[in-house]
Amino acid sequence: MLKVDLYDLDGKKSGQLELPKEIFGAKINKALMAQAVRVYLSNQRRSLAKAKTRGEVDLTKAKWFRQKGTGHARHGAKSAPIFVGGGKAHGPTGEQNYSLKMSKKMKKKALFSALSAKLKEGKILVVKDLSKIEPKTKEMLKIMKNLKLKTTKNDKEKLKILLILPKSIDNVLKAGRNIPGVNLTPVSLLNTYEVLNGEKLIFMKEAIDKLKQI
Repeated sequence: MLKVDLYDLDGKKSGQLELPKEIFGAKINKALMAQAVRVYLSNQRRSLAKAKTRGEVDLTKAKWFRQKGTGHARHGAKSAPIFVGGGKAHGPTGEQNYSLKMSKKMKKKALFSALSAKLKEGKILVVKDLSKIEPKTKEMLKIMKNLKLKTTKNDKEKLKILLILPKSIDNVLKAGRNIPGVNLTPVSLLNTYEVLNGEKLIFMKEAIDKLKQI
């Protein structure tokens, strides 16, 4: 049976919460997690590079020296790829597709593997009553301080914190979105990359129940 400490907004332990074994006690598969991260990052990539072809370069298309008697090869347009300023023969078109696919089953296993690894490392916290917070940054900073999580800009030990919500809660989002190093996400959008990238994972108590349902 997997259990984790439950904290209140003052940073004090308020009992323990039982975690679903199939999610937080899964086999840790590093290769599958690496694949999930690669697929996620590749799907975030956008094709921005674009080089002009010889048809798009604004140069004369007339022969720029006579064909015979020069001792050189015959050449037509100066926009040919062999000349400086000419078009690119096989350059990026701006239409490259970097998207990769991964089955839902594999994504789920990778996510469970990442969550299990974080729990094993002791990097998961569960907080109750966070939905009652005022929509103010100072209130969220106060809670982070109570939980002994370093979030200040000038702090060299600042953590990357992933705060996981059961759904989009307006006051929680407003309280935490301006804190550097804190990323907020609803549990339905949770993915392997964000879990592994977060040095500390804070679950709202309701998010654990929502995760079981999903």
